[in-house]
This record gives sequence, C-alpha cells and structure tokens, in this order.
Amino acid sequence: MEEGAIKFNLRYTRAVLPDTVSLDALNRWRNTLRERTLIGQDPERYDGYGYGNVSQRIDTRQSARGHRSFIISGTQTGHLDRLDREHYTLVESYDTGSDTVVARGPVKPSSESLTHGMIYDMDMGIQVVLHAHSPDIWRNARVLGIPETAADVEYGTPAMAFEVERLFNVTGVADRHIFSMAGHLDGVVSFGHTAQQAGEAMLNALQSSQTL
Repeated sequence: MEEGAIKFNLRYTRAVLPDTVSLDALNRWRNTLRERTLIGQDPERYDGYGYGNVSQRIDTRQSARGHRSFIISGTQTGHLDRLDREHYTLVESYDTGSDTVVARGPVKPSSESLTHGMIYDMDMGIQVVLHAHSPDIWRNARVLGIPETAADVEYGTPAMAFEVERLFNVTGVADRHIFSMAGHLDGVVSFGHTAQQAGEAMLNALQSSQTL
C-alpha cells in the first residue's frame, strides 16, 4: 500500500468548508512543524509522498463516539508551504467497525482520519491533533518513555484506531500528549487541549530525542 493512501471506505461530498471555526492557531503550528521537516515532502523519503497532517475538533457537544466532528488537512497536502481553507475538510463521522469515514469539504481527508477520530473520542477536552514524521523521535520513543502502538499495526486502519484506544486505557499517553506509531515509519502523533499544547509536546520530544 502506498504511503499516504486512503485505506478506509470514504463517503465524500465536495463542498465549501464551513467558515465558523478559525484555523489560525492550527495553521501556525502546522507551519512550525513543516519548517522543521516534521511535515512535508521529500523525494528521498517515503517514496516521495507527502507526509504529516493536522486536525482540530469543531464539535464541542457531548456527541456520541464516532460523531465528534473535526476539520483535518486533506490527503497529500504535506508538500504545500501553507494551507488555507481549500486544503481542509470536515469529517462528520467515522466508524471503526465498518472502516468508514464521512467527510464534506473541498478536498478528501487525510488517510489518518480514523486515528484522529479515535483520539477525539477518548477525551472531549482534546482540541488539536498533530501527526508528524520524525526519525529522531520515532527511533528513540522507548528510551524517551513515549507510548508506542504495536509494530504490526499499519497506519490509517481500524487496528491503528484501536491501538490508540489501548494506549489511552493502559498507558500514560493522556498525560504525555504524544505517542509513536511503531508500525508506521517515523510516525509520531501529539495532541492537546490547545494547539500550543499539542505542538509543544512534539517539539519537546524532538529536542529530547536529539540530545541522546
């Protein structure tokens, strides 16, 4: 399967992205991560495919799991220097049981949408999720005490979403605000109650990994 390919069943409607939520803070951190090559595109990495994605919860109600809607960057947008509203889409619902994502917006959602959805399901306080690729963090995750998903679980699958659920249930990931995807080369995910909290979790882990 190609890096960045959508693996879930996608029910997608092309539409204008709702303008009721500001993406300023999310975009600032997306820019910061890209400046550090944690999001981007490199012909020497991952067969040249773009990597990394970001999202922001927009549903502040106590909605049922699988219906906690969020805005996420579109698939294969890692190569873009800057994103605007044309590069994000609304995930309205997601179901790990049927491996389905329902989205509406100007672009198709990231291949990691199920993973983002599970994180939002685990804690209503989480507002932002950042998925980056960092060889330094990824290969030093165990030394740094960063929780890891199982090495035999691929990105963008229901199995990965269930691994996220496991981490929240049996590890201290909720306090660390970051985990590594052991079965997804260089894949690291941070999250927080604010974009700053999520971004700082990623940068702090990067700094720690580079001093080892």
